[in-house]
Amino acid sequence: MGELSGLKADLAQIVRLALAEQTEDVRLFAARLVRKYRNTEPELAEQVDLFLRAKPHRAGAPLRKAVAPMPPGQALPVDDESRLSLLKVFNDSSDREAPMLSAELEESLGQLIQERKQMARLAALGLTPTRSAIFVGQPGVGKTLTARWLAAQLDVPLYVLDLTAVMSSLLGRSGSNLRAALDFAKRSPCVLLLDEIDAIAKRRSDDSDVGELKRLVTVILQEVDEWPATGLLLAATNHPELIDPALWRRFDLVVEFKVPKSAAIKEAIKRFLGPDSALFGRWIDVLTFAFRGQSFSDIEREIQRFRRAVALGTTPDADLIEEFIKARALSLDRQGRIDMAVLLAKQTRLSQHSISDITGVSRDTIRKYTTCEPTVVPKKRRHEA
Repeated sequence: MGELSGLKADLAQIVRLALAEQTEDVRLFAARLVRKYRNTEPELAEQVDLFLRAKPHRAGAPLRKAVAPMPPGQALPVDDESRLSLLKVFNDSSDREAPMLSAELEESLGQLIQERKQMARLAALGLTPTRSAIFVGQPGVGKTLTARWLAAQLDVPLYVLDLTAVMSSLLGRSGSNLRAALDFAKRSPCVLLLDEIDAIAKRRSDDSDVGELKRLVTVILQEVDEWPATGLLLAATNHPELIDPALWRRFDLVVEFKVPKSAAIKEAIKRFLGPDSALFGRWIDVLTFAFRGQSFSDIEREIQRFRRAVALGTTPDADLIEEFIKARALSLDRQGRIDMAVLLAKQTRLSQHSISDITGVSRDTIRKYTTCEPTVVPKKRRHEA
């Protein structure tokens, strides 16, 4: 009975694909059936295999459809199965606060904005603005926030592709969803962000799929090549090593978001502290050291935790900082803990005993690094040397 249910389900699936005129999906699913039933239903498998051989593969892009003009006020595209919207929309005002960016990033993104605002000048010279860019960096460094800020500066909406809605459980539907979302975004000026694009690349290597997910990257490759200059196509990834090499060559610009350096960390701490900056002012240098290697998102989360605790009166600021530093010291190597201990000795009124307890560095070592003075050679002896 279970086998009969499986046959019924497979029949229903292939009928659905055929009625949707998804020819290549039908072929791929039929090939899967040949493998699936080769042992249990050899005659059926052989017959299906003959049909496949009799109908040669037709090259082309089965997921590609003509773009129809968008009627005014058209709703966002949705997945037919779940009814979830395929795109998230952000309409931020142009005075949105700029994200924390390095000087290099500010220069690169500043030129991108100027290109968009002076398209007519570029067109007169036979040039087009940057049409696509890929943001690379670990989570929390500001890729999505930067996309929102860019869209706000260009005075256009930001559409973010929602992969959870696009990736349908129905065979063939994911490709249709992707095409619908991309076609919608091309109809009017906007910024489209393909967030976590590596999620598709990861699944392409899965031998258990029937080819649909592998073709999604082909669709994206085509879109990057043909994206209209009226819109800006962005992609973001936390795992650049998973991206198909062919995709890298398609993007006009690669923007690398690096972990912030000390100057940027200090500026971020001050911004996130807001009106509490004076209260925590004596800890700024210590916090800057402790937050090394952390993203802006991590820094903001901890700073907001400090501010809430102080606002509620549950924990004094000194206790909060000491607890935080003690936790951070566990992830540092020996020299890192020594550097932190020396900084605490110089920048705070904590006793060497407390600093030793916080950092795990012995008091003898702390004294060694904080009390030793350079030896001054007398002038006569210096001449003799």
